[in-house]
Amino acid sequence: METIYLPGYTTLEKRQISTRHLIPKQLRANGLSKGQVAFSEEVVSKIIESYTRESGVRNLEREIGSVCRAKAVEYAEAKDSGRLESYRSQVTPEDVEEILGIEMYEEEIAEKTSRPGIVTGLVAYSSGGNGSILFIEVADMPGDGHVQLTGRLGDVLKESVEVALTWVKAHAYDIHVHCPSGSIPKDGPSSGIAQAIALISLFSGNPVPPTMAMTGEISLRGRVTAVGGIKEKLIGALRAGVKTVMLPAQNRKDLKDLPADVTEGLQILFVGHIWEAIRLVWPNSQWAVDEKKLAAVESRL
Repeated sequence: METIYLPGYTTLEKRQISTRHLIPKQLRANGLSKGQVAFSEEVVSKIIESYTRESGVRNLEREIGSVCRAKAVEYAEAKDSGRLESYRSQVTPEDVEEILGIEMYEEEIAEKTSRPGIVTGLVAYSSGGNGSILFIEVADMPGDGHVQLTGRLGDVLKESVEVALTWVKAHAYDIHVHCPSGSIPKDGPSSGIAQAIALISLFSGNPVPPTMAMTGEISLRGRVTAVGGIKEKLIGALRAGVKTVMLPAQNRKDLKDLPADVTEGLQILFVGHIWEAIRLVWPNSQWAVDEKKLAAVESRL
């Protein structure tokens, strides 16, 4: 037997499936015509992002069906009472909340301001075909060099923090690394560069642009290595309001097959070494390293 991995639908794919197939199917199933109920792109996106988080579309179809049934009842009551002119065919986001209840999932949104020690990373969920941003917060305090990790971090992500700290650690401070949304488990080899930039930001006092996000793993020598889930991460970044995305140079090939609506509106930068990333994040800063000897740079800041 051979195991075949099938990725889940992305948010963009679910939106197309909903518009072309699920909504017409549920309208017919509930005795409605196309003109009696209208779903805008905003409403479809709200149902996908706030009420479902799955690899397929079964729950998505169920939620669309719930909205259609509620609108069918509303239409029937308006017709029976002679108030058909008061019936609204257009479904609004407010209608969705009233019908489906409080949002089950809340998306992270890119910050408007920045301060040293906070970096926006990118994450692709293990199921659901979705991506999002992940805030990484670093704080220091007097101590003996101990690292404190919070935010339900998995073993792989903890190792990323240790590697990042090894590369940037320059003095005896206690370090506290935290990833908000504590109820969501986080793991996977994709946040090393964000962890390193967050630590450098804290130590140098230079904030990171709030609309810049990054993904990639790093080695002890500072090399930035490839990661997976690029398509989902870019979709999540665009949805969260990110403007600039930093990716490993080894992931350049992954962009060739992506549709234009995934990358449109994003400035994508590729880096092969942590020093390249530093200069892109802080182009006007001066750092004590020879650009011609990046390959020879060891674990030092």
